[in-house]
Amino acid sequence: MEKHSKIYVAGHRGLVGSAIVRKLKEKGCTNIVGRTHAELDLTDQAAVEGFFAQERPEYVFLAAAKVGGIHANNTYPADFIMENELIQCNVIRSAYKHKVKKLMFMGSSCIYPKNCPQPIKEEYLLTGPLEPTNEAYALAKISGLKMCQYFNKQYGTNYISVMPTNLYGPNDNFDLENSHVLPALMRKMHEAKAQKREYVEVWGTGEPLREFLHVDDMADACVFLMETYNGIEFVNVGTGRDISIRELAGIIRDVVGYKGELRFDASKPDGTPRKLLDVSRLERLGWKYKVELHEGIKSTYEWYVKHIKR
Repeated sequence: MEKHSKIYVAGHRGLVGSAIVRKLKEKGCTNIVGRTHAELDLTDQAAVEGFFAQERPEYVFLAAAKVGGIHANNTYPADFIMENELIQCNVIRSAYKHKVKKLMFMGSSCIYPKNCPQPIKEEYLLTGPLEPTNEAYALAKISGLKMCQYFNKQYGTNYISVMPTNLYGPNDNFDLENSHVLPALMRKMHEAKAQKREYVEVWGTGEPLREFLHVDDMADACVFLMETYNGIEFVNVGTGRDISIRELAGIIRDVVGYKGELRFDASKPDGTPRKLLDVSRLERLGWKYKVELHEGIKSTYEWYVKHIKR
């Protein structure tokens, strides 16, 4: 990608998309295109076709998706599979039709079987049943990465896919109903501190292990792969290190400055005992994460405090 290349970031206001835009601007890219959902409905084939015909982007980061927590995924599976399939089909088809030089598809680590060996290698895809609660979303993401591979095989395109681990950072979702564990704990402890509560309840035993990657590192990896990687196989993106939910809660408590107790409710589900990506393929390509977890949580909390609705 040249600094003047026209680059379309689909989902430019989301957690990943906004970080990619920041990274591209940091690298001096001056021709970045984005559309809000109100301006362009990516589930509308004619609208997407018209956008590509008019704008003619050379590079595409497909970071737009319908996303949500366990409750949303479990309650609206038809919406999750249909909307994500439509977004992917429309963008990838239009990218091919209008001769986009290179496209990156953003997947999710939920594509892997529920009971995967750890750490999770890329080749474990489709080797077992998926987690039932987000199966619809996972199937859509599997379809997207396979679509990229099939276009490459049939048409000689250069479409690559990345599978990120748990992401966090600026523009994360801090809604307690459907956010992920890190932003949810951050908000809970911030509010408990403000209200001088004696304790914060954490779901589960605190024993499950999870991997977390700062979204600025994710964006850095995406731009790195867009510039250097042309393989047909998708690539895991993560740190290769995990931490227990109990340890995570302790770090967040320290960063927030909450002095109360953490009470772990073992009657609530733990979920998968461990979910760690094998990132050896990415490291062999020459990329490694930079933002350590404590540092990343600190900067994310600073962002949250600055942007919180008072």
